[in-house]
Amino acid sequence: MVLYRNRKAVQLENEKIRVTVLVEGGHIAELLHKESGVNPLWTPPWPSIEPSAYDPAKHPEYGQAVDGKLLAGIMGHNLCLDIFGVPSEEEAAAGFGVHGEAPVIPYEISSGGGSLTASATLPEAQLRFERRLDFAGQSVIRIEETVENLRAVDHPVGWTQHVTLGSPFVEPGVTEFRASATRSKVFEGDFAGGKGYMETGAEFDWPMVPRAGGGAVDMRRFVDLPVSGAFSTHLMDPAREQAYFLAWSPKSKVLIGYVWKRRDFPWLGIWEENRCRTAPPWNGRTITRGMEFGVSPMPETRRAMIERGKLFGESTFRWIPARTKVRAVYCAFITTSDSIPEEVTWDGGSGIRLEG
Repeated sequence: MVLYRNRKAVQLENEKIRVTVLVEGGHIAELLHKESGVNPLWTPPWPSIEPSAYDPAKHPEYGQAVDGKLLAGIMGHNLCLDIFGVPSEEEAAAGFGVHGEAPVIPYEISSGGGSLTASATLPEAQLRFERRLDFAGQSVIRIEETVENLRAVDHPVGWTQHVTLGSPFVEPGVTEFRASATRSKVFEGDFAGGKGYMETGAEFDWPMVPRAGGGAVDMRRFVDLPVSGAFSTHLMDPAREQAYFLAWSPKSKVLIGYVWKRRDFPWLGIWEENRCRTAPPWNGRTITRGMEFGVSPMPETRRAMIERGKLFGESTFRWIPARTKVRAVYCAFITTSDSIPEEVTWDGGSGIRLEG
């Protein structure tokens, strides 16, 4: 056990990289490329506290909304389970927060022999979750997740890997991205409080998103604006067994990527925060890009997720059958490159093949 930015954490490392997992919330807070000293994952600019220590009356600096507890402890790659998005009014009144219980509850963590296992039971959802991380190679982490339904009824869930990349790795007009995306859609409401640049609700083909007022923007590079915000969702290519995203900094030459089975997580949500949110704890200081792959296209209530049903012919949630375990395996890797590749494949072990 170590302290990482004032948080209880467990670390796993080899000669090339270091991975840090927070005990409370289970966030993968750090994926450090040792040679460059770069951790592309988002570290919020505000002080981080344990979610168990959060009290809305004592901690107004994290805001007064239903996401206060989450924001008090959020970092890097956090898990959204069993919803992806906001709770309903009734769920919020009952104490349920944004993105569900998974990112705010404590985890049991064990490590050794080049692997780390974090597990927890979601008390309200009655789901048992386990994530195992193993070094598959010097620069590759194999991640296996299991969700077990403890109830005797089938359970519809949102299950999203909320991988958030932050500055200085993410820089407007500079940082580049690639993804195995096809049909895409902009969030249907005012996601950025009047500061968005995308055409609300527009459907398009990756990577050219329609701009509000005309024209289009190439999403393969972080938008070059002083202030902006956006959310769009992207259907992973149905013709491919694997799905992926890549992110690359031309300045540090660091390349980070995730590869997963498309049938497990058919959607990639892209969240952009570019000094747009001015309320606490954001205060107009944050630059992030969330590359959020999961079973649901939009951050929305459980009811909306189920009522949406399908988008572009693809389901917008997943069933966990009664008394059943469901498993997903994916990888994260970090290395350096003189340019951003166009594609990546993973052999299930240490082999990462970059093309283009």
